[in-house]
Amino acid sequence: MQTLETRDPVELANAYRLAISNFSTGVAIITTNTDAGPAGMTASAVASLSIDPLQLLVCIKSDLPTRHAIEESGRFAVNVLGEGQEQLALQFATPRPDKFANVALRDGFDVPVLKSSIAHFVCRLSAALPGGDHTIMVGDVVDCDHVVDAEPLVYYSRRFSNLCSPSQHARHAYDWHLELMM
Repeated sequence: MQTLETRDPVELANAYRLAISNFSTGVAIITTNTDAGPAGMTASAVASLSIDPLQLLVCIKSDLPTRHAIEESGRFAVNVLGEGQEQLALQFATPRPDKFANVALRDGFDVPVLKSSIAHFVCRLSAALPGGDHTIMVGDVVDCDHVVDAEPLVYYSRRFSNLCSPSQHARHAYDWHLELMM
């Protein structure tokens, strides 16, 4: 029997990548502003941290420009993507000179908030903590809002997906039941 202490580190890292891909997550675009202009990236490592105080966390690879931009500005926004926004997620996941090209922003915020997001959280950076090759950015939520009845974009098993509505789930179950009867 192998234990974590005796397992080959490369083999364990590969097994981890495959196993963690089976944990579905939402997809968000993390944005901020700096003196050089807006910065942003796609992220799936976002979580609610606390209700009192209102905090969330985002895990960002430590060598990414957006991580440094957030520390420089002290503020960031988490823009939650909805069903059908795969291209937007890819646009912000790919290094390019202007990730914000053709992206509409909401007025009234000092960080970029995407008009097309299904929810947003504007945060003041509270802490930047080491987390292996990532930095855990803790944000105090200073503003947030959401769209009613929107479906999220989900990342699962290394691909984008979506949630079925209850009626779609029922229809899939009905189709499956019919197949069994035939």
